[in-house]
Amino acid sequence: MEQEHKRRVRYAGTHPRTFQEKYKELNPEKYQQEVEKLLRKGKTPAGMHIPICVEEILSFLEIQPGQIGLDATLGYGGHSRRMLEALRGKGHLYATDVDPIESEKTRQRLEQAGYGPEILTIRQMNFSQLDQVAPGVLFDFVLADLGVSSMQIDNPARGFTFKQDGPLDLRLNPTEGVTAAQRLRELDREELAAMLVENADEPYADAIAGAIWKRRKSGYSIDTTRQLAETVESALAFLPQKERKDGVRKACQRTFQALRIDVNSEFEVLYQFLEKLPLVLKPGGKAAILTFHSGEDRLVKKSFQAFAREGIYEAVAKEVIRPSPQECAKNPRARSTKMRWAIRSHLPFP
Repeated sequence: MEQEHKRRVRYAGTHPRTFQEKYKELNPEKYQQEVEKLLRKGKTPAGMHIPICVEEILSFLEIQPGQIGLDATLGYGGHSRRMLEALRGKGHLYATDVDPIESEKTRQRLEQAGYGPEILTIRQMNFSQLDQVAPGVLFDFVLADLGVSSMQIDNPARGFTFKQDGPLDLRLNPTEGVTAAQRLRELDREELAAMLVENADEPYADAIAGAIWKRRKSGYSIDTTRQLAETVESALAFLPQKERKDGVRKACQRTFQALRIDVNSEFEVLYQFLEKLPLVLKPGGKAAILTFHSGEDRLVKKSFQAFAREGIYEAVAKEVIRPSPQECAKNPRARSTKMRWAIRSHLPFP
């Protein structure tokens, strides 16, 4: 049977603007030249994610053929691919990701690159369950990249961005839990303000929480990303005109961050991950973690230091490692990245 011809996406103007219109970016295998052109300009093509601090991670982990490792946050698979290359066909890499949509795409992508189940095992599970990934197996190295993947941010259907309208979802696993829109209906004004402060250090938390609460009391729900962004903008109407645009943009970023952390219980699962991490590392095993905001970094720093004082880690990073200025110029999304590392001692876990 002859396959039905499908016309390319049409769009107004000379350049595609919406996520769906960027059909070339969303097909990097077919339109490689266009994708490479965007990458040279320092842009992240739609539907892709550029791995951060790759060289710094590989330099620290010193992966050797025959080792067993874990990429606890698979995402687009950029870090995994480089770690698999370092294994040179010997050993095994396990990987986890809570997102069923993107993890399956990445599995297919890596399999097409020659990394099948003989060297790569991908499990769709939360990284807080790292002790259940391969029971009885201790890892030579573990990596966790705590950033949200660009594929999720760029797709308005996932509700992670306020730059395009879409359902206010924000779930990393869209098949489980409640959406951000539902959470806004559940929290009272004081709880909203506290969430904004705790998860994003939002300086205008009271004003934003008040605007959300006022909208709800008037009988209007906040179900889309644009509705939330407009509510934040209305809350900051008191700002001087010359400061308002930038102030609203940053407040929207922090508000969406705070909601995403709340919806996905990100601090709770990170705490669980950090508590279990020494249990799955071999003596001398190495762990590297990339964080993207102060709350995450504080948790990682405190955990590493506490286990170091107990002798569980023989060494931890005294200072954060940041991506180079050259990397930040090529990939602006790398600017807020901090990398911390720890090395497991030979002492038994208490």
